Amino acid sequence: MLKWIEKFNRLFVVWAVLICVVAALFPSTFAPLKFLIVPLLMVVMFGMGATLRIVDFKEPLKRPHVVMLGVSIQYLIMPLAAYLISKALKLPTELMVGMVLVGSVSGGTASNVVAFLAGGDVPLSIVMTAVSTFLAVFLTPLLTDFYVGATVPVAVLPMFLSILKIVVIPVAAGILLNTLFQEKLEKIQPIFPFISVVTIVILIGIIIGLNQSRLATLALPMALAVILHNACGLTAGYGLPRLFGCDEKTCRTIAIEAGMQNSGLAVALSLKYFTAASALPGAIFSLWHNLSGSFLATVWTAMDARKAKKEGCPVLTTE
Repeated sequence: MLKWIEKFNRLFVVWAVLICVVAALFPSTFAPLKFLIVPLLMVVMFGMGATLRIVDFKEPLKRPHVVMLGVSIQYLIMPLAAYLISKALKLPTELMVGMVLVGSVSGGTASNVVAFLAGGDVPLSIVMTAVSTFLAVFLTPLLTDFYVGATVPVAVLPMFLSILKIVVIPVAAGILLNTLFQEKLEKIQPIFPFISVVTIVILIGIIIGLNQSRLATLALPMALAVILHNACGLTAGYGLPRLFGCDEKTCRTIAIEAGMQNSGLAVALSLKYFTAASALPGAIFSLWHNLSGSFLATVWTAMDARKAKKEGCPVLTTE
């Protein structure tokens, strides 16, 4: 059963592409499911928390400068890059809002899995995701207001309360539950990534269904913007730590964390406070960052294998 789940999760991109096609052909099947977005996202956030324990924060937090470097890239470079790319490509206002939201949310839960596959520092990845998630309560509404508040009204306080409800409370509940009942939860923990994959696929289908009539005009510029934005996060996330003297594992980890955003949260906030079109960047980002992250993990793993072979060392795999 667990092997089947792992294989299913690895084919995320396939399921995402398939759901895009099906939702574009049958939008009326998916669009009415809009009401499920927030509850499903809360389940995903609880699942993320249920894979963590309070003790997991101990070791990485001994290097607070590394954590803060990663989080700074997350909240300084990513929203700025989203805004500048949107302006450069002259995206419509509603798409720019969606791009800024994607840039202003926390790191995505998938980043922890990709960090593992890429030979990164998994505990550091987990802590960075958790720290950026809790900071999102304050920073996501404030950054969104800073970049697009002059163009569209941004409900800062209601957005703050939504993130608290959708993200922080479920994550905190999951951490508490796993800390208290770790042995009992260990048996079902592998199911949480599966739930995340299914949920994100459903989210993508709903957004495609809601935007089906406008896909022909929005899809190409939106895809280009998302690819450029993701590339900015990956490049800055790897390059800046390297400039500060971080080791290879740390650079890989921060690159993945900065490049992979909590696009599900961006989708939920877009639909609640802006328009269906504003949710499109988050849906496309969900597809693209998993593709680019998996590709990078494959490249880095191959590099490690060649290096180990050259040095005559055994190669550790994630199988």
